[in-house]
Amino acid sequence: MTDAIDDTLKSLPQRPGVYRMIGANAAGEESVLYVGKAKNLKSRVSSYFVKSGHSARIQMMIAQIRRIETTVTRSEAEALLLENNLIKTLEPKYNVVFRDDKSYPYLCISGDPFPQLRFFRGKPDKKHQYFGPFPSAWAVREGINTLQKVFQLRTCENTVFAHRSRPCMLAQIGRCTASCVGQISEADYADDVKSAAMFLRGQQDEVTHELNAQMEAAAGELAFEKAARIRDKIARLNRLVSKQFVSSVADRDVDVLALVQAGGMIAVNIVVIRGGQHVGDRTHFPVKNASSEPMTDEELTEVLESFIGQHYIGREVPGMIVSTLEFDVEALAEALSTQANSKVSVLCNPIGEKRVWLQMAEENARLAIAAKQRQSDTGNERLQALIVALDLPEGTQRLECFDISHTMGEATVASCVVFDQNAMQTGQYRRFNIQTVSDGDDYGAMKEALTRRAARIAKEEVPHPDVWVIDGGKGQVGIAAQVLAEAGLHDIVLFGSAKGVERKKGMEQIVFPDREDTVRLPADHPGLHLIQQMQDEAHRFAIQGHRAKRAKAREGSALDDIEGIGPRKRAALLKQFGSVRGIASASVEDIKRVPGISSELAERIYGVLH
Repeated sequence: MTDAIDDTLKSLPQRPGVYRMIGANAAGEESVLYVGKAKNLKSRVSSYFVKSGHSARIQMMIAQIRRIETTVTRSEAEALLLENNLIKTLEPKYNVVFRDDKSYPYLCISGDPFPQLRFFRGKPDKKHQYFGPFPSAWAVREGINTLQKVFQLRTCENTVFAHRSRPCMLAQIGRCTASCVGQISEADYADDVKSAAMFLRGQQDEVTHELNAQMEAAAGELAFEKAARIRDKIARLNRLVSKQFVSSVADRDVDVLALVQAGGMIAVNIVVIRGGQHVGDRTHFPVKNASSEPMTDEELTEVLESFIGQHYIGREVPGMIVSTLEFDVEALAEALSTQANSKVSVLCNPIGEKRVWLQMAEENARLAIAAKQRQSDTGNERLQALIVALDLPEGTQRLECFDISHTMGEATVASCVVFDQNAMQTGQYRRFNIQTVSDGDDYGAMKEALTRRAARIAKEEVPHPDVWVIDGGKGQVGIAAQVLAEAGLHDIVLFGSAKGVERKKGMEQIVFPDREDTVRLPADHPGLHLIQQMQDEAHRFAIQGHRAKRAKAREGSALDDIEGIGPRKRAALLKQFGSVRGIASASVEDIKRVPGISSELAERIYGVLH
């Protein structure tokens, strides 16, 4: 312990706040190693230097500390919020930094006269009703499927709904009431929407009671066909409820979090219960640099607490969070309750029904670790085989693979995919929209993408790779070698994988910048399988970005080529009809109704699009 650290420890206040452990990066510049919060700064920070029994990971961090910075806060809850913001901003090396690029999806019931049932991802607004969040897109689509079976709400886009002249297939098989062609009144459809919303809120008994009342009223009015439809709806609802729900009376919106440590991995599984319904689960691996040496109970508690803070702050929070480990939940509950504008309970190590939920989450976490270990074993086998076959440096771990996608030179997109920690790291994939070269110039496009990536590596904005894999032959590899030399990244190993004229798997030739001869691995070689996996991913990711870029460009150009269409009118048309396809399916009369579109312009638009 240095004199500077000793002086800092003596001067620390016995108040809540946030501390930052400062070390140095590879370039010798100061960098934040760890950010933590404390109810008592003096007690918490001093514990790192007076206590023994720290894990190897924490001992390594302590050895790198040059100085300590602290910020005093008014409360522990305020410290939690500041800690969360600093972790996300600074991304300290030894913190759990929770990265989840994808927001959680919602099930949405639109605010239209005949509301649409749809999938939604993003920030909810006040125009529509939102239910969730759900743990996965699959869970949302399963929910939509369920509601279609019971309440028969429409799922078609507004542009399709507005222009239908006869019932669709879903109506014919009893999954939609065909509101588009007037087979159900707006009032009756509104009743179905109300029932669906109550169902999603966990009010199944209330829904059944209301449907029974509607059925009796219809029978009393001698509307026996309507009464029969409601009877069938009640039957479908009862069948669904009897087999689908987790029993819950008081706590209808609950997240159950279980942390499990096994095989050098730490997994947090979240079981999501909404409206008393188990809608699915999601597993995260928050510790990226976990070692084979187990973390202490204290460290695991810190991991879980930090994960919960980062996961929920800034997001929708359920009424109750059930957790597997004991920790001081008061500050967390206070911060989340303030955010949600309602009471949020945090319960640790529960008993009874909630304990059963927790056991389910723990089992899911163990299964996720086992699956990841199998994946990792396969990835490690492939990597080690590739290292031996190509004589790559010992300790090679991180590989980046690049590809280019375009259609006859249009909408060129480059991709970079990452293999690290014995698996593809999808959250670290990146695309490059090519801007500085002419369409169809594959070499120029590859150079632009690689130059931009190399600049970020040199500035340490992204992790330093061990190997670059280029989808291409001598020409592309030569360009990559030039880029690495100009960026001063001489330690990155470079090779290309050329598929040849026939582009058949198993016929790839490995090309090095400083070798005349090429290497061909057997078709069943594990190292070749790793190269193929990276190339397939790079190709898929590039094509995905290219198609989106091309579609956007074409959508715009179809309208931009029409005389009299400026940005405002273009936006108004797309707002009204949703897409160029929707405009093309509209009549002249429909187009005329758009603000700013004259009869003459409407006819011109119709003529161009037909």
